[in-house]
This record gives sequence, structure tokens and C-alpha cells, in this order.
Amino acid sequence: MKTLSKIIGLFILCVALYSCGGDGAGIDSTKPRARGSIGEIILVIDSAKYAGPVGDELKGILEADLPGMLRSEAIFKVHQVDPRAMTRMLKMSTNLIYVTTFDDKSSASQVINQQFSKESKEKALNDPNIYSLRVEDEYAIGQEVLYLFGNNDEQLIKNLKANADKLQNLFEVRERGRLEKVLLARKNSEANAEAEKNLGIQINVPASYQVAKSEPGFLWVRQPTPNGNRADISLFFYETDYVSEEQTFPENILKLRDSITHDHIYGDPEDPNSFVVTEKQIVPAFRNMEINGNFTTEIRASWKTNNISMGGSYLGYLMVDAKKGKLYYLEGFVYYPNEVHRDALREIQTILLNTDVSWTPDQGA
Repeated sequence: MKTLSKIIGLFILCVALYSCGGDGAGIDSTKPRARGSIGEIILVIDSAKYAGPVGDELKGILEADLPGMLRSEAIFKVHQVDPRAMTRMLKMSTNLIYVTTFDDKSSASQVINQQFSKESKEKALNDPNIYSLRVEDEYAIGQEVLYLFGNNDEQLIKNLKANADKLQNLFEVRERGRLEKVLLARKNSEANAEAEKNLGIQINVPASYQVAKSEPGFLWVRQPTPNGNRADISLFFYETDYVSEEQTFPENILKLRDSITHDHIYGDPEDPNSFVVTEKQIVPAFRNMEINGNFTTEIRASWKTNNISMGGSYLGYLMVDAKKGKLYYLEGFVYYPNEVHRDALREIQTILLNTDVSWTPDQGA
């Protein structure tokens, strides 16, 4: 295996999280498969540095709280490991991040620093914007290894602050991709047929989900077998005419969302007072983006039934297809009392982002 010092000489210009990995050609088939749960990151860093300002910045990026939650939940599951304690098994982890500064003389940081060549350190010294290196499949196939470095703490922290969103997005996109391969290996064709018929869109939901309700303009599908190790997840899709930009304002998104759940989603179908509403005491978080050319607003918030018998978290997307003159609201909500919702919300996001609201019947299946 090439040492990192040799790799650095070739890839030192691959900064700002540009991937230096290829298309899979030439993969060493003798390497083991990477292992690790979805959303898990092994952070290799000196314990003293992790307890200081650099660690605080990393925690703010990798362990930031998910917005709109009833209780604090970090975006990723991060396990800090001392560089001297890295075993062969840990090196096979799916997501590895090594963090160091070249002025750190501690024995732990020196374990990482020794992997950098003198030439690479000099390049980093002359260009303070060089702070990262990605290497795919370094120790195992299907692995992402990220090196974060700087000449000193101040320089590294400056680059971490400037690239926080990129760092988060790197692993968010990667983990969704990993999850998608598992979740959507088998899809529910019946649910997609209902979506095409009643909403004029295409959806991709796992085969394990079942249609709970379908009518013109509305579709509700559920994961029907929740248990102690599996959250109760529901997804619903709604379509209406797009008539004004005001429909995309946060307050109007909430009104639309709660009007949909008032009419269609109940904690107890026998109790009309158990309709679902947004929990206003937890401030919803909104984020605008563009998906497949369509203006989209993401909303993360919490919900409860009107009679306060149930509650949980939800993730929704308001999408505007200006060409079709349609507005779509897609949501997944979680009921999983006293348990972590992070993994269920990542599952919801993976499914909803595989929705094609721009689909038209002439495109076919």
C-alpha cells in the first residue's frame, strides 16, 4: 500500500474537499470491505486537541444538533479515537477523519504528522488555504478517509469555520448514498402507481412500506411494522396549484402542512380530535434550495396530535414546479417515543429526495 507521504505528493492540490478518488477502476480486491453503521464517523485526533478549540470547532460541525427536534440529537455519531490506539479493525471503518496540526509535538499527533512528507508540509506552510485531503478506499473498499490539517490550531480552525457546510455536506451526501442502496434495492411499485395517478409525480419508497390512504391530490404510505428497534415512519405526498410566491413563505408552509394533516392524518382514526399539528413550542427550521431545477424549501420540525396523545419529529419539502404550475408538499414524520430519531429522519430524507415532481405521463415509467 502506498504511504500517505507518497499520496500527498500527488494529491496535495486536492483541497476544499475535492474528491481524489477515481471511478472504481484499479481497486485493490485484496482489501477488506469497509464497515460501520450509517452516520457513524471515527474521528482520529489527539485527546488534548479534541478537548480544546479545534475539538470545539469539530464538534460544532460533526455533532451539531439537528434543528427542529424535541430533544438534542447530533447530526452524526462521532467516536473520538487517539491516533496511538488505531487498530486494524478501526482502520477498516467506513468514515475516517484524521485531524492534526504540524506544530503539535504530542506523541499522538506525531503519529499522524509522520505520514506527511516534508514537501507536503512546506506546501501547506506556503498556502494556508490547503487544509484537507480526501482518499477513497485507503484501508478498505467503500471507505472515505479525510485528513484535516493546518500549520497551527488558529489556521486549522479558520479553515474549518470557512468550510463547515462543505464538511457536513460531504458526509451527509455520502451517507444518503449508502443508505439509498439498501433502502431502495426493492421498491413499492403500487405506491408509485398511486402517486402517478393521483398526484402526477413519481416516488421511490421501499417495498416494506404500504399504502395507507390514496385519493386525488394526496397519498399516505407507512412503514407497517415498527418495534423496539424500528421507528414508526409515515410519508405523505400532497399536490395543489401553484398560484403565488406567498405560498412558499414559512408561515404559509406551516399553514398548508397543518391543513393537510388536519384533514388526513390522525393519531387515532376513531378520534377526530387526534389530528396532527406542528408543535409550535419547538421553532421549525427552514432551508431554501433548488432540487432538479425546482425551488424547494426544507422544513425540520416537531409534531403532536391535537389531543397531545402522541408526538415526534418530521422532515418536509415544499417543491414548486413552475412549468406544471403545481406545488407539492412531501413529508415524513416519526413516532418513536424516548428513542433517537436521527436515523429515521435520514431514511425519510433519502426517500423524499428520490421523488420526481417534474414527471409527466408522456415520460412513462
